[in-house]
Amino acid sequence: MRTRRLTAEFIGSAFLVAGVIGSGIMAERLSPDDVGLQLLENALATAGVLYVIILMFAPVSGAHFNPAVTLADCLVGGRPWRDLAPYVTAQIAGGCFGAVVANLMFDLTAVEISTKSRSGSNLWLAEMVATFGLVLVIFALVRTSRAHLVAGAVAAYIGAAYFFTSSTSFANPMVSVARTLSDTFAGIEPASVPMFIVMQLIGAVLAAGMAAWLWPEPTEN
Repeated sequence: MRTRRLTAEFIGSAFLVAGVIGSGIMAERLSPDDVGLQLLENALATAGVLYVIILMFAPVSGAHFNPAVTLADCLVGGRPWRDLAPYVTAQIAGGCFGAVVANLMFDLTAVEISTKSRSGSNLWLAEMVATFGLVLVIFALVRTSRAHLVAGAVAAYIGAAYFFTSSTSFANPMVSVARTLSDTFAGIEPASVPMFIVMQLIGAVLAAGMAAWLWPEPTEN
């Protein structure tokens, strides 16, 4: 059973990152002179991939594809702590694999370390807000017996957060790490990643606490 769950997390994470990076590369090529349109294309593709992979893998692993979500799930007692390290490992491995595949699909070098700086207190705040909102959306639905709505809600939230956050809403430590491997529209330089991850984890912990307060016990319809 654990092997199946970890395989689902690996494949889902790979598709998520391939979707993020691949659509970013395609957007650059389709709309080379319009950054706004590039971001829209990137956001729509990411939202679509998220919706599908959550529907696909939720019955197997819970469809986290995000260490921040897994951490929050452990904090509120939804998943045992022994699952944290294996889940995070599978997610990061899958995400990095997806980045390599995205590069190769567009005839780029398999690994191109990004040089795109994404640093500044405004971006760090944005990542905390983005992750807080994402985790709260998930637990609001799961803890009120509306888990069947998570796929659509997460896709809609991330698609919107691409535009209402200054960081374009990574909201995911795994995605932050994997995106260092592609020096393209969706990339992030390695030096920018640590603070992104710190703020994402802070957002996740705050959201877990808020979820436990707002919905102290799971409810049934």
